[in-house]
Amino acid sequence: MIIKILGSGCKNCETLKENTEKTLKETGIVAEIIKVNDLKEVMAYGVMSTPALVIDEKVVSVGKVLKPKEIAKILAQQFQEGEAL
Repeated sequence: MIIKILGSGCKNCETLKENTEKTLKETGIVAEIIKVNDLKEVMAYGVMSTPALVIDEKVVSVGKVLKPKEIAKILAQQFQEGEAL
């Protein structure tokens, strides 16, 4: 699984990254986290508001800092859909 944090490197982007790392640690899910700060790459995802969370090339959240529980719920949905296997 590859998780991307899209944003400018702002405080909210860093907080989303930290919350994602915490969620992975708590759930035992193994994933690579990549910070994407390049504006052209962020725009390629159709994201106009940051931070954004992308899981396996699917944009799952835009414009808000998700809490660890919210991230865990999204990850669980990804596994149920079979997209993160």
